[in-house]
Amino acid sequence: MEMALEAGPVVGVAAACRALGVSRATLYRHHRPPVRPEPVVPVERPPRPRPALALSDEERATVLEALRSERFLDDSPAQVYATLLDEGTYLASERTMYRILDAHAEVRERRAQARHPVYAAPELLAEAPDELWSWDITKLKGPTRGIWFHLYVLLEVSSRYVPGWLVATKESAALADRLIAETIAKEGVGRDTLLLHADRGASMTSGDVSRLLASLGVGQSHSRPHVSNDNPYSESQFKTLKYRHDFPERFGSIEDARAFLGPFFAWYNGEHRHVGIGLLTPEMVYRGRGEEARAERQVVLDAAYAAHPERFVRKRPEPPLLPTAVWINPPREKPSSQ
Repeated sequence: MEMALEAGPVVGVAAACRALGVSRATLYRHHRPPVRPEPVVPVERPPRPRPALALSDEERATVLEALRSERFLDDSPAQVYATLLDEGTYLASERTMYRILDAHAEVRERRAQARHPVYAAPELLAEAPDELWSWDITKLKGPTRGIWFHLYVLLEVSSRYVPGWLVATKESAALADRLIAETIAKEGVGRDTLLLHADRGASMTSGDVSRLLASLGVGQSHSRPHVSNDNPYSESQFKTLKYRHDFPERFGSIEDARAFLGPFFAWYNGEHRHVGIGLLTPEMVYRGRGEEARAERQVVLDAAYAAHPERFVRKRPEPPLLPTAVWINPPREKPSSQ
């Protein structure tokens, strides 16, 4: 670098840099290092003068007091401004009210609003009959538009058995009370053994039903609001009913509805082979004959295997297993901490 500086005046800076392999920019930077500017000391600005048209401190305090008053606490500045104006009072413009609120960090939702609680998903387990029932009400079309019949159905969840039902011309908590009480008595369900699950319909959440269940020693559970799959077994049973090939478009009378539903529930309980319970009927499982029926099926399958083992390539045939537990919303597995 020093040689380039010495040879520069003789042969020229460019030639000296080419001969010595030095960048001219580096040479100049080395020879004349950049001058660092002196740090700039910020100048403190004088406070901004208040505009002549601005509200005084007393006037701003009056506006803030009005906005915070019990009368206007739940109202927006627009509502306060308009209300006072109708009463012949002008404190400040709507925009000024917002500025005053903003200066005190109070620009937010000021209206009184309902705070809806957070509902947890019901996690319900049934491991034996009469531990968990669900119930619901569905509408059936009547003879003309606007006329409906109401079908109440109680369902034993672990077996899908329907222990009780009724159809009426209206939805009523009193009718629900009667159905629940009579069905529990008919099935001989003991106190403090049964949990009854339902959605949040008017009849399901009524005080009459709650008091009845408490007197019978039956627990209550409800679906979350606006969650259709928190009562899946009752909904599935209604679908089985309404998708039957012989389900009518309309019922001519309530007697017609009862005449159809009686044989249907007899078929559903005693003949319908349900996929969710090992292709057994609800009555078999509810009455405790599920394992016996499965053992009888195994005898038939063993005979078929003995006659033609070559037809069963993978393994010996077995009938479907019965579920040992039935859940409404099984709990989610918590992730491991590893």
